[in-house]
Amino acid sequence: MKKLSKRDLKNIERVKSSGAVPEHIAIIMDGNGRWAKAKGYPRVVGHKQGVKTVRTVVEACTNLGVKYLTLYTFSTENWNRPKNEVSTLMRLIVNSLKDETDELHRNNIRLNAIGALDKLPRDVQKELEDATERTKNNKRMTLNLALSYSGRLELINAIKAISIDVKNGLINPDEINEESINNYLFTKNMPDPDLLIRSGGEYRISNFLLWQIAYSEIYVTSKLWPDFSVEDILDAVQDFQRRERRFGLVSEQIKNEKNTDNDKNFPSKTSED
Repeated sequence: MKKLSKRDLKNIERVKSSGAVPEHIAIIMDGNGRWAKAKGYPRVVGHKQGVKTVRTVVEACTNLGVKYLTLYTFSTENWNRPKNEVSTLMRLIVNSLKDETDELHRNNIRLNAIGALDKLPRDVQKELEDATERTKNNKRMTLNLALSYSGRLELINAIKAISIDVKNGLINPDEINEESINNYLFTKNMPDPDLLIRSGGEYRISNFLLWQIAYSEIYVTSKLWPDFSVEDILDAVQDFQRRERRFGLVSEQIKNEKNTDNDKNFPSKTSED
């Protein structure tokens, strides 16, 4: 991971003291190709530069006290890209896992991966298995890589698994609820993202964590991912701190609930105003 400057660390401490830090941040890392094209480089150069940004963001989130960081690394749709770009991305993933696992372990960070992992090349699967096994007991933060991931595929798989369990008498259909559905998702045992960040300026969620981001705060920046910095992650967190998270309630109810444990105790099935 990239070591942060004293100025960065000071700014992180300032943001930590100014309000609540999201427990779970999810990021759509967009703009690698556009960054490279704008500079006259092959798209691959943008992806390589994007890996450096990941190191910076992981270090910043670790110091902020974020407990879960989910990065949209490779979608199922990305398999349709040119073969040379896909193969380069796979090599980048393998090399990054080899280079970063020791550092993640030293920093007490657990590595996890979600998605159709069986579709990944075997060498990528092997590096993932080794890295997740080595770091599985780490507690400081979970770095969650969404690889060969699709939100719709995740929901389809969950529906199929629930249907099988209903057929086998393991689940009563009348007892299916949000909590039970969560247990069939790739992200089971993780809290939903409090904050979803998208770089690159596009206003769409691109089939990412469709169930989990129902009540996430969304922050979009025009900054392309290779240019994303510690200052940008702090801007996103400060924007989060200024928002009133209502979960379908009204402001007056929020004020009356200030003595409860936290926002996560609010009901989640009501609609927004």
